[in-house]
This record gives sequence, structure tokens and C-alpha cells, in this order.
Amino acid sequence: MKARVSGFTLIELVVVITILGILAAFAVPKFIALDSQARIATINGLAGSVKSAAALARGLGMATSNSAGPVMMEGSTAPGVTLSNNYPDASATGIANAVNVNTAAGGDFTFTAGTGTGSALWTKNGAPVPATCSVSYAPAAAAGSTPTVTVATAGC
Repeated sequence: MKARVSGFTLIELVVVITILGILAAFAVPKFIALDSQARIATINGLAGSVKSAAALARGLGMATSNSAGPVMMEGSTAPGVTLSNNYPDASATGIANAVNVNTAAGGDFTFTAGTGTGSALWTKNGAPVPATCSVSYAPAAAAGSTPTVTVATAGC
């Protein structure tokens, strides 16, 4: 009786390893690009949140006949959300208080408050170029105008 030996030949193993190498060469670049796409999606999501928070603060101010603010939105801290021209201003007690974003040390974003008519800025922590992976909020310049939310994703 002959003993039957089973297993893979060297040629079969080389072919399988070659096929896996070719697949990896095409798959790895796709996975590398996922982190950039995730940061861009996060920035776009924050921009939507900023626009919504500004509209909600304006609506709350109008509903309470308090267009000069401050208004207390759910989740905002005292003294509430300060308004300018019926929309949140660019300060830390304005739009930053209306938007609930993790800006603590080691958080997702770094917030820089605007002064006067200057823009508020959220930059994405961990981005290759945080200054160009950001959302900026320019408050309403005059009564009847709307704030401007600008998204920069070149550095994501």
C-alpha cells in the first residue's frame, strides 16, 4: 500500500502569493485614501451643523421676540447664544455655543473665535494641513443678511 500525500505544490503556493500581491497593490491605495475621505465628510458634516445651528438660533430668537439675544438653546451653556443681526455672532458664546462640537484638548476640532465682524474657524485636528481642512463662519454683516459658512477641504 502506498501512503497518499496531500498538500500544495510549490507552484500552487507561488501562484497564490502572486495573486495576493497583485490584489494588495490595487487595494492598498484605496484604503489609504479613506482617511482623507473621512476627514472631508467630517468637515462637510460640521458645516451642515453650523448652518443648522445658526438657523435654529435665529428661529428661537424670533419665536421669543429676543432678536438681540442671548437665547438659550438646548445644550448651550450660560449665558446662552449671543446674537448679532438676528444670527449667532462669531464669538465663543455665539456660534460656538450653538454648535456642540468636541473642541477640548485632544478633541476633533480646534475652535478660534472671531472678533467683531471676523469669522469663527474650526480646524480639523489630525489633518495633514489643518488650516485648509476647516469650516469658517462669518456672521451676518447687517440686519436682513445671512451668515456665510465656508468649507475648505484641500488640506484634508
